[in-house]
Amino acid sequence: MKTTEIESQSAVQRLALWHLNTDSLGVLYQSSKVPNILMLLCAMACVWLLQDTTQIAWLMAWVIAVLGLSVVQTMTAKAFARASVAQKASPFWQYALLCSACFSGFLLAVIAVVFVPAEDFNQQLLLLGLLSLIAASACIAYALSCVLFIGYVSFSFVPIIWLYLSADSELLNGFGFLVVMCLAAITTAIIQVNRLLHQVLQQREKNQKLIHSLQSAQQQSATLNAELSQEVLSKHAVEQQLLAATAELEQSVHARTCELNEALQALSKSQERLELALDASQLALWDWDLETDQVHHTRTKSIFGLEDEQVENMLSDLRPLLHPDDLPVLRRAMIEHMKQRTDGYVVEYRVKHSDGHWVWIEDRGRAVQRDASGRVLRMLGTRRDISLRKQHDEELRLASSVFDAGTECIVILDPEYKVLTVNKAYTAVTGFKREDVVGRSVVAQVTHIEVRQQYERIRAGIEQYGSWQGESLDMRKNGEIYPLWLQIHVVRDHDNKITHIVGFFTDLTARRKTEERLSYLTQHDELTGLSNRALFHQRLQQAVESKQYAGGSIALLHIDLDRFKVLNDSLGVQVADQVLCVVSQRLSRLLPEADTVARLGGNEFAIVLDNYGTLSSLVRLAASLLAHIRLPIDIGDDELVISASLGISILSDNACDPAALISQANIAMQHAKYLGGDNYQFYNDQLQTSSLERLQLEQHLRRAIEEGQLQAYYQPKLTLHDGVVRSAEALVRWNHPQRGLIPPSEFIPLAEETGLIGAITELMLHQACEQALIWMQQGMPVRVSVNLSVNHVRQGNLEALVQRVLEQTGLPAYLLELELTESQLLENAESVIGAFRKLRKLGVHLAIDDFGTGYSSLSYLKRFPTNSIKIDQSFIRDVTHNDEDAAITRAIIAMAHSLNLLVVAEGVETQAQLDFLKASRCDEIQGYLISRPVPAQQFAEFLLDHKQAQLDLN
Repeated sequence: MKTTEIESQSAVQRLALWHLNTDSLGVLYQSSKVPNILMLLCAMACVWLLQDTTQIAWLMAWVIAVLGLSVVQTMTAKAFARASVAQKASPFWQYALLCSACFSGFLLAVIAVVFVPAEDFNQQLLLLGLLSLIAASACIAYALSCVLFIGYVSFSFVPIIWLYLSADSELLNGFGFLVVMCLAAITTAIIQVNRLLHQVLQQREKNQKLIHSLQSAQQQSATLNAELSQEVLSKHAVEQQLLAATAELEQSVHARTCELNEALQALSKSQERLELALDASQLALWDWDLETDQVHHTRTKSIFGLEDEQVENMLSDLRPLLHPDDLPVLRRAMIEHMKQRTDGYVVEYRVKHSDGHWVWIEDRGRAVQRDASGRVLRMLGTRRDISLRKQHDEELRLASSVFDAGTECIVILDPEYKVLTVNKAYTAVTGFKREDVVGRSVVAQVTHIEVRQQYERIRAGIEQYGSWQGESLDMRKNGEIYPLWLQIHVVRDHDNKITHIVGFFTDLTARRKTEERLSYLTQHDELTGLSNRALFHQRLQQAVESKQYAGGSIALLHIDLDRFKVLNDSLGVQVADQVLCVVSQRLSRLLPEADTVARLGGNEFAIVLDNYGTLSSLVRLAASLLAHIRLPIDIGDDELVISASLGISILSDNACDPAALISQANIAMQHAKYLGGDNYQFYNDQLQTSSLERLQLEQHLRRAIEEGQLQAYYQPKLTLHDGVVRSAEALVRWNHPQRGLIPPSEFIPLAEETGLIGAITELMLHQACEQALIWMQQGMPVRVSVNLSVNHVRQGNLEALVQRVLEQTGLPAYLLELELTESQLLENAESVIGAFRKLRKLGVHLAIDDFGTGYSSLSYLKRFPTNSIKIDQSFIRDVTHNDEDAAITRAIIAMAHSLNLLVVAEGVETQAQLDFLKASRCDEIQGYLISRPVPAQQFAEFLLDHKQAQLDLN
């Protein structure tokens, strides 16, 4: 240790900057006093030589600087002395040493540069000699440190050499070279001195370390001698203790022998008690030798249903009985224990009893013997049947799951009405956590007076009858009062004492809101919030009864939005619903004083006005309603404008009960719609008559379809280039038993409105195909044209219908032509194109009827797989004296021919029209000029007469 301290002190004494120890520094500072004394003598010489000059003041300043340098060096020496004692040196004083050496050289250079007289050569020699002596002594003083030497030389010799060598005088240049040689000689001497001094100082340091090492060795030897003596004494004491311990051991062996005899007796008794405890606890012991796989097992009969001799090996006898799902659990537990990761293992698994059922076993075991490598050689453990416990646990788990999973809130109280437990539904409904209520009285957490009074009534009922049920109130954690349906029952023990109180309750808040919502929905329209049909009838009945009793009048306005179905089909249900909501809001804002504004369903609204004023005010109101409905409706980026038809009936004028009032308003609305919509109509008796006629006509039309009153009339089509009739159009006619022949313009719109047009089309298709077959069999093949209903195209069954009719009648497909108007084609373009292509594959001819009346689209026209087009009679009627109709007709014919289509002109009634069409190269014509539509028999006669006329002409 002392050697270490000496080495530490030596390391501290070394100065990192110049690698000097404190002894070297002492020598350095003692030798540095000589240059300072010589510099003071040089100053005195300069004073004597320069006493008569003006530089005396600067010389005095130089002297003061030398004295200050001496003071700084003295302070630095003291600081290093303290560093030597304290074994630490401040970097500040190290740099102060370097700065003092540099400043000392600088002061020497100042004398040579400033104060040496340039005129007097003798004085120059004297002062330069003195300066050389000072410089040599200073260099010797700083010989111990190369850094200090270089610093001193840099600030003393370098300025002098530069001054003399740069002078114009050869003499001074010579002095400069002399100073350089002197500096070189001094430097050589200083290097030798530095080397010798360092060797001496290093040798001195080694000697000091050797002395310290010898002193440390001497001290260690003395310490070892003392320890050896102490060890000898300790050995004698240990021998004495060993003799005493031997005696005590003999006594302990004797006592232990006695204790073992007593333990053997206690073990025998304990074994007896263990056997009794095992029998009582139903535990079975097992001992497994892993090397031979032999196992000794007790109670095999009660656990496995096997005799003892049937259970001899663990792997071959018992492992096959293990349930496959439990085998990984047991294997994992045993492996963890065999790898000494656990002290033992406890596993629950199932084994198969000899009678076939599964028995739950709790198996505990541990290794009692291992070999040198840690491999288990023997294991001991116990097994017991825990099937009853598992069954009980499952029942408890099921009961707990039912308790917590039930949607009904359950709370269990003690006889003092303190909460024992609650289920999850209770916490969800009340907001109280389980720890908030357990152990507290159910009344203590209620602050509402009404709820507390209700609790007291419930408690009285429980104490009197043992149970209570009914609707009650309770308070949630947030202070909200809510209704509930509560059932409470008491649980008694065998002494008929109350042990628990069980409460079941259901939150009625949602049910109340549902009832309120259902009540609202039963009387209001869900979409618009207006009164629905039921509430409308109820309020209308009340208003009628009130007015009949008190007098007065009531106006009923029935509103139906025009073309709403088209809007719904084209823009979708969502847009249609938005339109209905906007219209409802406008009606509500415009009629705040109305007794009822209701939506009857779909796009129909009804308004009940009580005390509407005069008829003129009612007219203004109706006009205002229609104007507000016509206002643009912004739906997304689109702007929609919709109109309405309005029917008005007045209680005092035409009706005396609500049903009649509603019927009359509806008739007036239907008449407004019949007039084109966007208008209002008051009910009158004439409207009633017209409505009844339309209803009767609809019923007669249905009967006419069933009874076969509708017949096909045929109008021929004449081929212009040869005058031959090759085709005819089948047109429906109604021969009414009482009214006679009813024109199509009277019942066709009704059929389209009621949907009967589909049945009429199918009927005409059958009749036309059957008649065409008859004419073909008679040698008069004529292609019949039948007008199609767009309903068949929409339903997608057109191809199947045509194919079925052709198969039933046996008519070749090329003798059938189907016509569909241009507007119907464009309305369902894609579906029509698909259906027409299928019909073309069958061989059926296809024609576009009323061409030019719709929004003719050439892009669609070229896609339709048609054979011909029919120019509407509106163009043919004035073709001879209207240049525009003539130009349009020529253009249609030219366009059709360019697309390889036949052109048929309808409504030809004059010879001038025929001549124009023939000149325009029209293919066929049809009209009264050739023949009116006639029954099949007359058409056959027309064909024969026309054929004979052709033969006569030829």
